[in-house]
Amino acid sequence: MVHNPKTIQECIEKARQRLYQIANSHKELWHPEVIRQSMVLDELINEYNNAIRGKSSRSK
Repeated sequence: MVHNPKTIQECIEKARQRLYQIANSHKELWHPEVIRQSMVLDELINEYNNAIRGKSSRSK
């Protein structure tokens, strides 16, 4: 698990680009690969939000 928000942002961008590629190749948003990659992206976004919240609560 990565805790650096900047690093997580980079992973989010790569995962988003991969999601676009997969979605374009399958043309069906309910295809299992599209769903799987969407879940990967969701987890990264959650990780980013948690890292930001943790950082802001530690600085108080």
